[in-house]
Amino acid sequence: MATRFQEAAQRYARLNVDAELAMKKLSTFPISIHCWQGDDVTGFENSGEALSGGIQTTGNYPGKARNFQELTADFDLALSLIPGMKRINLHASYSVQQGAFHDRDALTPEDFAPWVEYAKARGLGIDFNPTFFSHPMVKDGLTLSSPDEQVRAFWVRHGIACRRIAAHFARELHTHCLCNVWIPDGLKDVPADRLTPRLLLRDSLDQIFAEKLPGVIDCVESKVFGIGVEAYTVGSSEFYMGYAATHPGVYDLMDNGHYHPTETISDKLPAMLCFFDKIPLHVTRPMRWDSDHVVRFDDEIREIATEIVRNDAMDKVLCGLDYFDASINRVAAWVIGTRNMQKALLYALTQPHETLKKLQQEGDFTRLLMLQEECKTLPFGDIWEAYCERMGVPGDDSWYRQILDYESTVLKERT
Repeated sequence: MATRFQEAAQRYARLNVDAELAMKKLSTFPISIHCWQGDDVTGFENSGEALSGGIQTTGNYPGKARNFQELTADFDLALSLIPGMKRINLHASYSVQQGAFHDRDALTPEDFAPWVEYAKARGLGIDFNPTFFSHPMVKDGLTLSSPDEQVRAFWVRHGIACRRIAAHFARELHTHCLCNVWIPDGLKDVPADRLTPRLLLRDSLDQIFAEKLPGVIDCVESKVFGIGVEAYTVGSSEFYMGYAATHPGVYDLMDNGHYHPTETISDKLPAMLCFFDKIPLHVTRPMRWDSDHVVRFDDEIREIATEIVRNDAMDKVLCGLDYFDASINRVAAWVIGTRNMQKALLYALTQPHETLKKLQQEGDFTRLLMLQEECKTLPFGDIWEAYCERMGVPGDDSWYRQILDYESTVLKERT
């Protein structure tokens, strides 16, 4: 008797879709999982600086990680329940300093030595983000675009230090390190001068990116607005797209929460693929604005994955996650969101893209619509469960029992 997977695979085969090949392709596509979900973007600096820069975490679910040991223990559990290839997406505020304190402009690779050892032991790559927020040197909400030369110089030094740390990660882990620059700079009310801050930002970025560093993939990340910077964002989409287009080796990272609610990055992806050989992504779930909810298996996530797959861009897109929810079990949030991103990619890999493209080119839009809709009810769940089981993780919701056991024995002991 055929198994559920075999029956499902036969259904897909009738549309010239190879389910085995789809699972094989997904197994080699890494997702960079963000460390900051585990502790509500607190970091390890213990500077006492409140979370700032248009970033806000809501909720107070018990069991938040308080240090490197707790955060990595939680991360280990999440990794064990997520199939396929994974990477760590790390912020500079998660340095593990064991000697004299280094402020952000003087961080060194040694400050991240425990992360390197952790990644080596698990075969993980590390991606890196300078932390341009929640720090006393963020003056009037400004960093790299500040009119204060000392403020700009501090943050330029931070950017340079982080790129060198990223190069160290690349050397030690024998894989690239995506180093992403996002800043919170902007104004609460209508500005009198939009140009000068952007010229200052351009100059600051030129200084940060001046040194050529092997293994580092540099990128800049835009945002439409944030709390306290509702009227004007210095690092807008147009600014960073223009910067990346005129600075070879620097890429424009797209976060699907960082645009107007009527914009979608699924449409932006194929446009960017016309001009760039790499497309970095931060995937989250905005609700009305950049609210960073846990990724669901929803229409836009499936459409993002579809654009990656049908444009043969799995080797060009660098996919990381960026959400933080303190209202639910944080380990479960990691697992749910990452599995949903992978689920969306597998869904895209099991669509008959060549047939659909041909129908569009031939102008047969009735059959195109029919087939697109019929594909939605194919037995995709059986393919997903088989993939998870082959990767050594539960394919159904039984993984959640491990989360509950961990919560009752570990997380509840944290105060």
